[in-house]
Amino acid sequence: MDGVYADIMEKALYNGVLSGVSLDGKKYFYVNPLEVWPESCHHRHDKSDVATTRQGWFSCACCPSLGGYIYSIAGNTLYTHLYVKNTGHVRLENCDVAIGQETDYPWDGKVRIKISASHDAEFTVALRIPGWCKDAKAAVNGERIDTSGLVDKGYLKLTRLWKNGSIVELNLPMPVKRVQSNPELRENAGKVAITRGPLVYCLEETDNSERLADLVLAEDPEFTVKYDEGLLDGVVKIEGKAFRSDIGQWGGRLYRELDFAKTVFKITAVPYYAWNNRGEGEMCVWIRQMGI
Repeated sequence: MDGVYADIMEKALYNGVLSGVSLDGKKYFYVNPLEVWPESCHHRHDKSDVATTRQGWFSCACCPSLGGYIYSIAGNTLYTHLYVKNTGHVRLENCDVAIGQETDYPWDGKVRIKISASHDAEFTVALRIPGWCKDAKAAVNGERIDTSGLVDKGYLKLTRLWKNGSIVELNLPMPVKRVQSNPELRENAGKVAITRGPLVYCLEETDNSERLADLVLAEDPEFTVKYDEGLLDGVVKIEGKAFRSDIGQWGGRLYRELDFAKTVFKITAVPYYAWNNRGEGEMCVWIRQMGI
């Protein structure tokens, strides 16, 4: 097993797949645009590949089954690939195991895993340490585990005599990060995407007004993280410092001499999967970044 593949699976599920359905479960996307300017989209001669809102239904819909993605078995090792509240049952070489997770992931990186074997037995529990997490901590039955030397290809491997009802606690810190793309990707030159844990964030016109392309993140955006239960059925939003032009100073002109003056603006970023649930408007994932 190699955790890099599960990292890709997690990113796809939480962002690309999840964004395909509206929060009320009644409308659907097949496309995953990273930037939307509705005014431009409405004037394209070919709108078949351009979606500014989700559709009601499709003549042929995809319905992935996710249950089999959470755990897998290799010999006498139980792999945990995804973190989500669940219960499951597996058969290892020397025992049956019931496993359950309690967590608020992806809002919080704390995961509590209960392992109940049919009898005391030695086997390995392999917990994926996501590539975005640089300081994972773990404990078994309250005893802190020294993880050095125990992580193999992205999985923390805990081999021991497991007793019925053992508790594994995993803590995956989730700082806000800014991600760059390869310089060969010309459209993203000088831009970053905001991420936290497995989630990619975006800006929407609803929170940040129009002209999202004019926003520039400060060199130190001073990000703050807050769970807002009244926003988009409850999400962790990210706020930060940015700058934007004062359009009123242009007086309708098309060009003028360079003027570095900009006004300070507090951006609000929301998880990409939840975009387009508050009406049509501008959206962008890649944001201009001061200093690069």
